[in-house]
Amino acid sequence: MIRTIYWENDSVVMIDQKALPLEEIYMTCRNYGEVITAIKDLTIRGAPAIGIAAAMGIALGMLHQSAVSREEFDNYFYRMCDEFAQARPTAVNLFWAIERMKRCFENVVTSDVNNAKRALVEEAIRIVDEDIAINRQMGINGKTLVNSGDNILTHCNAGALATGGYGTALGIVRAAHEEGKDIHVFVDETRPILQGARLTAWEMKKESIPATLITDNMAGFLMKQHKINLVIVGADRIAANGDAANKIGTYSLAILAKEHGVPFYIAAPLSTIDMALQSGDEIPIEERDNAEVLQFHGVRIAPEGVAAYNPAFDVTPHCYITAIITEAGIARPPYEESINLFFKDKFKNENQGETY
Repeated sequence: MIRTIYWENDSVVMIDQKALPLEEIYMTCRNYGEVITAIKDLTIRGAPAIGIAAAMGIALGMLHQSAVSREEFDNYFYRMCDEFAQARPTAVNLFWAIERMKRCFENVVTSDVNNAKRALVEEAIRIVDEDIAINRQMGINGKTLVNSGDNILTHCNAGALATGGYGTALGIVRAAHEEGKDIHVFVDETRPILQGARLTAWEMKKESIPATLITDNMAGFLMKQHKINLVIVGADRIAANGDAANKIGTYSLAILAKEHGVPFYIAAPLSTIDMALQSGDEIPIEERDNAEVLQFHGVRIAPEGVAAYNPAFDVTPHCYITAIITEAGIARPPYEESINLFFKDKFKNENQGETY
């Protein structure tokens, strides 16, 4: 299994996704500032993976903190949480992980400082383990929607590299492949950072899952030729009504799929659903450096003086989404009802001692 991020020797180790697919390099972060930088510069990306990185970064920062008073220790923790919250705005898993680490900290706030530090490390490691288990369950739920012989279109990277391991959308692809279903993946290149070409194609090749790379603007043509049976993508934030923010270009794919009668699925854990937002209109959209559009790997691909626009995400209205695949099951329209039911069951099970 691809190890995206893990805790080792009181440090955070992550695969450098900027170096893929040419080199497989693992970077060791020894202070929390390095983790924040890794989140911002896309060394690590993908909503669940960003959340894990934040949790581990907070644990790392507190582990190496040498406060002279408990008040200083506590203040340091909350200042650091605020710094992580400013790393990237769209993926709700980042904020979910920060809040979970805050709850852990508040539960041990009266403990010995060393015990509090270790409790935070244990919580961060627990989040990784839970994420992998959630992804595997999502794969089990989602593979029922995949038939042998299907051609699956993906966008961006929602695989092991975007999570603690296994993947969300690609976790479903993996589960179908592991079951022996004869499937083929069409991989959107995903401009401007090429997460599909660099990362998804790398994962498919590494695991011997048949795949073909296409440019983003080929998808409609393939649908018209009846070469796409279903589309599965991930999400960075889902509103209570089912509107979903994902990598820029997802909205266009959803419209194309609707026009051609192709099922369009979102795969994401419950932690990606932001019940505080009523619709996708409320989801903040990150705008990144225009250099990502004007250049690639430092080489300019547009004339000097040309302007660029670089929103990292778009929002797909729920009317274009066939179903949302989660670890709790498959939500279908009306999403306000099906998503609410999942959360009611989640809280009920947690109160009975089960966790997600």
